[in-house]
Amino acid sequence: MPTTISTEPLSPAERAEFWHDAVARTFIPLETRLLEPEPRAGRLSSDRLGAVQITRATAGPQVNSRTRRTIAAGGEGWITVALHHQGRGKLTQDGKEVVVGPGEFTLSDSSRPFTKELPEPFDLTTYHLPRDALHVQDDDLRAAVATPFTVESGSVALVASYLRKLARGAAGLDPYTGSRLADTAVDLLALLIQERSGSLRPAAPEAARAIVARIKDYAIRHLGDPALSPEQIAAASHVSVRYLHKLFQNEETTVAKWIQRRRLEMCARELARRPAAAATVSSVAQRWGFVSPAHFSRVFRAAYGVSPRDWRVARQGAAGLAEAA
Repeated sequence: MPTTISTEPLSPAERAEFWHDAVARTFIPLETRLLEPEPRAGRLSSDRLGAVQITRATAGPQVNSRTRRTIAAGGEGWITVALHHQGRGKLTQDGKEVVVGPGEFTLSDSSRPFTKELPEPFDLTTYHLPRDALHVQDDDLRAAVATPFTVESGSVALVASYLRKLARGAAGLDPYTGSRLADTAVDLLALLIQERSGSLRPAAPEAARAIVARIKDYAIRHLGDPALSPEQIAAASHVSVRYLHKLFQNEETTVAKWIQRRRLEMCARELARRPAAAATVSSVAQRWGFVSPAHFSRVFRAAYGVSPRDWRVARQGAAGLAEAA
């Protein structure tokens, strides 16, 4: 469920102070100055997927500044991606200045001062993530902050599309899937940062990680397809089957083993929370791509040491004891 903060119930005179505190609590300490004599209502609606906080923000004209004073108050080590839907914005950081409009996005780094000017009523989505999660060099990140990412170019358009879809579906994702999809978003952003700085090398480990993340994202979304195969995954990910197998060799597994492990994890989670009356063991197995009940039972026992039925009984029994306690 998203967490929502709104100044609508407040009078215009009360909104400025409340909004300032709400922005700082949602993101990082900032100096916020509203530009309207009687501020209109503002709204922040946030979801968290793994390490990424996704926030839809709508409000009136304002200026948000990250100063040395607010840096000293905390919040270092965060990257914010701001994807604009309505209204222009100007970001200034590291001596650079960029103006963006709807469909474009920017990056800012909370470790150094910056100013975000929003001279018009705006609607934007922010993606707030730890800087360390990107695994990029400092120089590469400095080259990417306060630069325009416009969706006219191929790679930026793909990343922007993924970010928009992730935000739209965030509220309906379970924690495991949401975390996995957020990891993919982080890897795609890292790839984009390296591309912007000119340091991207096709054989670089970071690039390979981003490709693997994209491949795993596709596979997770198609686990229920019993025909899911390396050939299908390679074609959908625009890589050769040979290169696909090489990528998974670097992770010390095979494509087939990785798919089976993910399917088993999904079955184990579902069996633990669904009572027998709601779904049979065979229907759960079929939902996650297992065609043969006997094969499913055999590989489940090999992975977890018990049969799927015994797993369900043990996990639901433990849940019942916890509720009673």
